[in-house]
Amino acid sequence: MKRVCVSNVIVAILAYLIDRKFGEFSFIKHPIIVIGELISFFERLLYKKSIFRGLLLVLAVLSVVSFFAIALERYFTLFLPSFLNIIFTAFIASMFIAHKMLRDSVEGVLNAENKREAISMLVSRDTKKLSESDIYKAAIETYAENLSDGVVAPLFYLLLFGLPGIIIYKTINTMDSMIGYKNEKYEKFGKVAARLDDIANYIPSRLTALLIMIVAQQKNLFAFYKDGKKHDSPNAGHPITAMALALGVKLGGDTSYFGKIKKKATFAKGKKEISKEDVQKALKLL
Repeated sequence: MKRVCVSNVIVAILAYLIDRKFGEFSFIKHPIIVIGELISFFERLLYKKSIFRGLLLVLAVLSVVSFFAIALERYFTLFLPSFLNIIFTAFIASMFIAHKMLRDSVEGVLNAENKREAISMLVSRDTKKLSESDIYKAAIETYAENLSDGVVAPLFYLLLFGLPGIIIYKTINTMDSMIGYKNEKYEKFGKVAARLDDIANYIPSRLTALLIMIVAQQKNLFAFYKDGKKHDSPNAGHPITAMALALGVKLGGDTSYFGKIKKKATFAKGKKEISKEDVQKALKLL
């Protein structure tokens, strides 16, 4: 057991470093795309406005993915020398971490000539009338939120459960991003996927917030919780609030989606006008 834990730590460190250095590999089909195709296949097969049908999709997708993930891990363990096992596992695991892509995307907003168009690729809110401060606020919010499900959560499950852990987590996360919406089509069908994603991210989101507070040297490490729990999501508000506290800014607030203003909580009590330097500071934190 101790040997497995040490191996997982080494794999996690290597996987993170590989992602930070190389990001996505263009010469191989990204496994998240393959998982997305699998989800789409079962959606075509099972879709109805039914919670039970959504449960069947979740069970079917997780069964297929778990089988291949566990089989792959067993193959590496049984047929590869230890050092090759670690290298191959780290290489595959790195494709389920998205820190470089996340950083590059946010930096792309800072450097873009048309910042509204650039931020529209990262968020679902209306962007045509956003001020420069609002654009930077959206960039910080999406960076903080995605640090959890794109970086900390995958590493968390990789450390705990090895390669199957990170693959199964990202499968859950991908199902939520594809069908976990509160709209007419997916309200029932995507409910199980959405709830499962909430459960899977419960600890990592709070761990992400705590890490942000530690790195930013905040005195009250759990100050994020008061405002963090106000978010519609049971998880997203915590890293967003932690980032707001770390930067001394106010995030959240009423936001326009599809032409309608949605009332949203605010996070922290810092300055309202957010600058490019605030985004750069957020990127430097981790």
